[in-house]
Amino acid sequence: MWDIEKGNQTSITEFILLGFGNDPELQPLLFVIFLMIYITTMTSNLLLVLLVVADHHLHTPMYIFLGNLSCLETCYSSIILPKMLTNLFRGDRSISFTGCIAQFSLFGSCICMETYLLAAMSYDRYLAICKPLLYASIMHAKACFQLVAAAWITSLLGNSFIIFLMVQLSFCGPNKIDHYFCDFRPIEKLSCSDTTLIELVAFLLTIIFTAIPLLLTLTSYVFIIATILKIPSTTGKQKAFSTCSSHLTVVCIFYGTIIIVYMLPDNSTLRHLNKVFSVFYTVLTPLVNPLIYSLRNKEVHKALRRVGCNLKLFCTKQTELLK
Repeated sequence: MWDIEKGNQTSITEFILLGFGNDPELQPLLFVIFLMIYITTMTSNLLLVLLVVADHHLHTPMYIFLGNLSCLETCYSSIILPKMLTNLFRGDRSISFTGCIAQFSLFGSCICMETYLLAAMSYDRYLAICKPLLYASIMHAKACFQLVAAAWITSLLGNSFIIFLMVQLSFCGPNKIDHYFCDFRPIEKLSCSDTTLIELVAFLLTIIFTAIPLLLTLTSYVFIIATILKIPSTTGKQKAFSTCSSHLTVVCIFYGTIIIVYMLPDNSTLRHLNKVFSVFYTVLTPLVNPLIYSLRNKEVHKALRRVGCNLKLFCTKQTELLK
């Protein structure tokens, strides 16, 4: 596990993810639960992506953002859950140093991307409700792709700074990460190097990729709510609010759990509670997001029926040709 370097100093080549404990009766139950969550998450998110791509009625800014969000959540569910499932099934909780850094890098990039994507979606709803006459001229397809590309590029660049500094750290032992995936705080705590610089950079990136997009999102919703309250009819208010209620629900779940996780004191008493809340934004958010958007969205229901009818028609024609 460890290679001897320079006297008594050791260099860790792998970590142990402690996960949710060692209870042998609990592990099979957790495996089944997380396996079902992973299958449902992948199926629902990929279905939503395919709907957005296949149905031209959904080729609008709102659904372009939604398709990107589902694609993103498919990615970071696959970054965490397969390794967690493997550990639960085999009982081997080890992860190589390279694998751990790669997992953190990919997951960190996806989280940074999601914060700005949610901010872009809130801006889209702001324009649709508060500036309806200017909406088509501002939020066109090119602008959507530019916003998405900018979010991807900035998140990858921002996360690369942390990764560059993290690979410079020395890890001399212990090598046990009290978490179910490689997150920044548990990894940084195990380092025997001076972590002042990386903590400062992490703090600055937190402001850039959490505080700023959250502020932009909240500002958009302040104007949205103010505009909705000025609508004279109750029906008009309900219709306007229904266009952004799903997104607002997703924002509250996502940011609420992230703030709780990273603002809770890091002590042994609250560490298990920290893991529980981490499950919300890493595992449950990708699961419930497509359900929130699809269950209350009439356009998604219509698109699903149209795609279903087209598939049925295609199958019927193929059957006739075979006859």
